[in-house]
Parts: sequence; structure tokens; C-alpha cells
Amino acid sequence: MTATVNTTPGLASRLVNGVLAIKPLAAIAKHQAREMMIKRSEKIGVPWRLQVKELSQQNWETYLQKVQNQNLTYPEYYVRSFHAYEEGNLGWEPALEVESAAHAVHSTIWSKVPAIDGDAKLRQSYHNIVKQQIFTPPQDILDLGCSVGMSTFALQEVYPQAKVTGVDLSPYFLAVAEYRSQQKNASINWVHAAAESTGLPNASFDLVSIFLMCHELPQSATKEIFREAKRLLRPNGHITIMDMNPQSSAYKKMPPYIFTLLKSTEPYLDEYFTLDISQALVEAGFCVPTITPNSPRHRTIVAQVMGNVEV
Repeated sequence: MTATVNTTPGLASRLVNGVLAIKPLAAIAKHQAREMMIKRSEKIGVPWRLQVKELSQQNWETYLQKVQNQNLTYPEYYVRSFHAYEEGNLGWEPALEVESAAHAVHSTIWSKVPAIDGDAKLRQSYHNIVKQQIFTPPQDILDLGCSVGMSTFALQEVYPQAKVTGVDLSPYFLAVAEYRSQQKNASINWVHAAAESTGLPNASFDLVSIFLMCHELPQSATKEIFREAKRLLRPNGHITIMDMNPQSSAYKKMPPYIFTLLKSTEPYLDEYFTLDISQALVEAGFCVPTITPNSPRHRTIVAQVMGNVEV
């Protein structure tokens, strides 16, 4: 499946950019976006505030010390506000709230699915497509931009025979991931590194998975990450990506108010929506990918290392 890529933000997007350029209005939009997520979360039965309170009682410094790379230099694009948090992903508040936020954001994807099941169905829809298109089960899997490990644990459940590694730039997110892995008695290697410069060995993975990360990146970083994924993959290896679908009617028909709230929390959304992701993958050394809608507003992209076609 291919589509013509529009490399210029639309009129609605440009108007919203103008609104968000006014700092007081941007602050209001971020606050409203956050409040909307908290209310939605608790409405569907996910006790956002209670869960954060309980998590806050853990000794997080112990987990942080275990996963943090003190020598890491953060890319400039990462050291800015994300998801209505001034500290972006580099703090305890976003790390302790991300699981509740995921359930809230994904609760409205399917009209005929219980809201509480939206997140699980989204992940399953991704894995169903990946399993249909990659015939040989991967033995070594890398989850780039793993956050607190929700996508990583899902990969481990689908491929229990595989060794799984999760990479993320936020040591706070990885501390929560380490805590959750101990709860689950899961053996996962957490790496505090940039996805475009992981420091991991060449040709050490069969599958590189990227779940809901590309829309949080400038195009230059996305292209670097694709090149890093190519370096890390073995012959016949695959990269798989699950993210927002710019071609979805859900975004084209989104009310201006909701679109403003969305863009206030996603600083690189225009860059993602105008990226020719298929071309970027080919330029990084992959075959032309398949692009398959896996929800009313998401797509799954699968590409194999160029010159190594699985049969």
C-alpha cells in the first residue's frame, strides 16, 4: 500500500501552529489536554491519580541507578516539552503517568470495543500484522523507544522464545520498566541510549520494533534511527513500525479544538505527518515497505533489509 505524501502542513495545521506560538494559549492547551486525559482515564476505570500515588511510594532512585547511563548526552530535540510536561520525558511525573495515559489515549480508537480494552487491542492489531508478514519468528528483538516497557512486554508475550532488549532515552521511563519487569519476573535488557546511536553490536537482532515513537521525532532523527536499525539487523532482518496514520480520515476530520490540544503536546507532529516514511526506509537500506492500517487511526509498516528477501 502506497500513498502520495504531502510535504507541506495543511491550512488547519498552520493555523494551529499560529495559536500555539502564543505562549499563554499554548500553556492553556497543554493544561486542557492533560486534564482531558486524566478525566478520560478515570471514566473508563483506570484510576490515574491513585496509581500515580501508589507508584510514588517506591524507592525509584534504586531503579534509576540500575538503568541510567550517566555519560549520555541528550539530543537537542529531546530536551523540550512533550505531552504537556515541561520536563518532557525527563522526569518522574511523566514516567509514573505514561501507563494510565496510554489507556486513556487509546480508549476511543474503536467504537465497538470496551474503552478499557482499547490499548490492548491496538497492540494486538500491530502484532497480528507483523506475524502475518514475518514468517520466521525472531530470536533477538530490539524495542526502540520502549518507554516504560509496555511495548516491550507485549513483544515478549508474542515471542516468548526470543531475547528482548528495550532502548529508551529517558532513564525515568526505564526505571519504571525495570520495576515492572521485576514484578513480571521478566528477563529484559534495558539500555539507556538514543535510538539513533544505541552502542549495540552490528547485526545482533532479527527484528527491530518501533511502537509509537516516530511521531515524536524530527525527520532528521527518524532517518538516523532507520540507518541505525539497518546496522543492527542481521541478513533477512526486519524493521516494524506502528504509529499514527497521516492518511487516516480520523485526523483529517478531527475537530479544530481537539487538533489544537493534540498538537500542543506533540511538537514534531507536522514533521511526522509530512515525512515520506517509505522513501526514508528505502534510503536507509530497506526494501520498499508494506503499509497496512491496523486501526482507524494507526498504521503498521514492515520492511526487510534490502538484498535479503525472506522466502
